[in-house]
Amino acid sequence: MADFSSDSIRNVVFLSHSSAGKTILSESALHLSGGLTRLGTISDGNTTSDHEPEEIKRQSSMQASLIPCEWKSNKINIIDSPGYSDFRGEVMSALSIADSSVLVVSASSGVEVGTIQMWKLAEENQLPQFIFVNKLDRENTDFNAVVDSIVEKFGRNCVPIQIPNGIEGDFTKALNLLKENQDSSAEDFAGAKEKLIESIAETDDDLTLKYLEGEEISNNELLQALRAAVISRSIVPILVGSALNEVGVSELLDSISELMPSSSEAKIRSSDVETKTDSLSSFVFKTTADPFVGKLSYVRVYSGVLSSDSSVWNAKQSKNERVGQIYVMVGKEQKPVSQLVTGDIGAVAKMADTQTGDTLSVKENSVQFEDISFPDPIHKMAVFPKTKSDLDKITSSLNKIVEEDPSLNLSRNNDTLELLLGGLGDVHIDTSLEKIKRKFGVEIDSKFPKVAYKETVGNSAKAEYRHKKQSGGHGQFAHVCLEIEPLTRGSGFEFTDRVVGGSVPKEYIPSVEKGCNKAIDNGVISGFPVVDLKVTLYDGSFHPVDSSGICFEIAGEHAFSDCVKQANPVLLEPVMKIAVTVPDLDTGDVISDLNGKRAKILGMEPNGDGTTVINAEAPQAELLRYSMDLRSVTQGRGIFSMQFDHYEDVPAHLFQKLVDQMNEDST
Repeated sequence: MADFSSDSIRNVVFLSHSSAGKTILSESALHLSGGLTRLGTISDGNTTSDHEPEEIKRQSSMQASLIPCEWKSNKINIIDSPGYSDFRGEVMSALSIADSSVLVVSASSGVEVGTIQMWKLAEENQLPQFIFVNKLDRENTDFNAVVDSIVEKFGRNCVPIQIPNGIEGDFTKALNLLKENQDSSAEDFAGAKEKLIESIAETDDDLTLKYLEGEEISNNELLQALRAAVISRSIVPILVGSALNEVGVSELLDSISELMPSSSEAKIRSSDVETKTDSLSSFVFKTTADPFVGKLSYVRVYSGVLSSDSSVWNAKQSKNERVGQIYVMVGKEQKPVSQLVTGDIGAVAKMADTQTGDTLSVKENSVQFEDISFPDPIHKMAVFPKTKSDLDKITSSLNKIVEEDPSLNLSRNNDTLELLLGGLGDVHIDTSLEKIKRKFGVEIDSKFPKVAYKETVGNSAKAEYRHKKQSGGHGQFAHVCLEIEPLTRGSGFEFTDRVVGGSVPKEYIPSVEKGCNKAIDNGVISGFPVVDLKVTLYDGSFHPVDSSGICFEIAGEHAFSDCVKQANPVLLEPVMKIAVTVPDLDTGDVISDLNGKRAKILGMEPNGDGTTVINAEAPQAELLRYSMDLRSVTQGRGIFSMQFDHYEDVPAHLFQKLVDQMNEDST
């Protein structure tokens, strides 16, 4: 690749709802810029962006891919991001280093759920935006209707700077409203141009005066004002095209070069100290693990130069890190380069300690950039090795995939002892396990996690147990009388004794408590721990020869179990606090669905932007599939977060059914 200065580099992320055509748009851009000799397709599974086997299998992007295009003395680093919500973590990585964005809208589908979500993300990151209306060659597409929908959803500052020269199959060219075209006599051209000039003039005081006084405004003046308005996010240009037919793609690349900010003009990432322009500062926004190539750290340089065969300082890890070979990535292809200049994006192989979110700089001018805000995992599955041979490698392979994808989370439930893999949805978890099998040769199965129930008692009760065994020689004898009573939630377990007259010698009392603790850990009715009760040893008896500590431990365990069974045993279930954000029109359906999950609605808070937050409490057992259920109820428009809140009694009508099911599972 040729050498480029930071003034000629554009870093732009492609965003959209799933299947709007980002990947083919990236492919067409690479092909037209000379980076490809043949255009790949999704159906053939040979696009540059979607190179992972899991992406080819599902015909959908699952990770952010770099597509650098050399275009008219500029280098445009396209970051093709996934549209499916399960892979939102990849989108956040791409947004963290992009200087601008192109929101791709399918003309046949219009503004969709994912379109709105991606728009909001770009706005939150304060990125200048284009909107590219794709697939205008399809039947029954209406450009004006799509524009009306865009303006309705995103505001009047979304203005076409191009219009199609025809409809459906007659669409062969994107007409630039600021340039003289051979088809400028086409219907709607004059009206669309006048509207664009008015919108541009409104962003510049001098042009506003000229416009109101009826003076002619040159195309050069309009172009300069439009560029300033795009960078300040006062105007969002709407462009047109058909990526599959490579119509409008050259014009899009021209517009990115002319109107989008260069890497030297873009806003620098927030950091703990001010970065110095001549000193190295770079940010690792993505990590991949490959069994053949090893670890690849994707990096964006913000100042200075990152050189191959150099040493850098990782402020977050407080370690020096050796930089080996640097690559410019084109999908999965690695092109070796000697350095990355300010504003450029590439990858470094085999950095031992560097992880996603780390900053690489020099120790003398150390800097730490702000971390990427990844979405919290909302869907958890219990994972376990498929065969004994996979047992030794399961933890290391899971840790590698979590390092590669920080939106995954690995944890162990101390109550159920299950290993839990958390992600953003069922597809996210499934594809991660497929990657582990392909990359590391470890087969992992998954299932819905167990719910960490607990047992307690509803009433007080007394019970005694006599342990007696004679088999020649010294026998075994212990007699224990226990009383049990419930405590308030969260009190735990208390053990006391009020033995008088030495009916149970003092040296055996700790053994009785040990037996009770053993029964507590193993559970009585369902195998789950017993909590929130007080046990009192109030009487018993012993034999001077046959009694021992182990005998009183056995007697204590059995007496405790008998006591619990007589004290109206209660099953406690974990209750989660959940906040669901949905469009106002979906609140009724979501509340109805939550009511069917034994939820308690705590209240609703309108956000003022057409969405409402529904706050509720619901049993964890009812929420194991909630990421899928909410997607179904809202067609993907809803998001939620949840966290553990407290334990609550299982309703009486479900108690026996649950106990029978647990006992059946244990056998």
